[in-house]
Amino acid sequence: MKKIIFFIAITCLIISCKENKTQINKQETSKTKKTITFNWLLGNWERTNDEEGKKTFENWIKKSKIEYIGLGFTMKANDTISSEKMQLIKINNKWQLIVRVVGKGDDTSATTFNMINKSTDSFTCENKEIDFPNTIQYKKDGKKLKAIVSNSELKIPFEFERLVR
Repeated sequence: MKKIIFFIAITCLIISCKENKTQINKQETSKTKKTITFNWLLGNWERTNDEEGKKTFENWIKKSKIEYIGLGFTMKANDTISSEKMQLIKINNKWQLIVRVVGKGDDTSATTFNMINKSTDSFTCENKEIDFPNTIQYKKDGKKLKAIVSNSELKIPFEFERLVR
């Protein structure tokens, strides 16, 4: 009788350890899946739906695992008519998109957009305290990059293709 009880106790212990190990593996896998990067944003992009006579570009690099740097600019007849520096950065465990317009006299003024939604191939940021844009969305769509800047009344789509060098 003692041998049967001992055998049952050992069997229960082994089963319990296997279940616990399986549960730990599932938790580690779910933590790994939650790591989202914005590496799909990296590279040099040219806008394909620009106004006649204009060419708009965005260039993105990864500075660290919590910081991406972007430069956007529009050219007309070989002159840069607008330019902005962008920073996608994780501060206090929250992602933000910081945009600085270049060449408007005060290059230090920045607008911060808080990330409200992100997935493996898109993100949405907003700043409801400004008139336009108060929402910025980026999405990888196949080999294209799509962005939308908007408010409740106006929506401007940007469609980009990667430049091959």
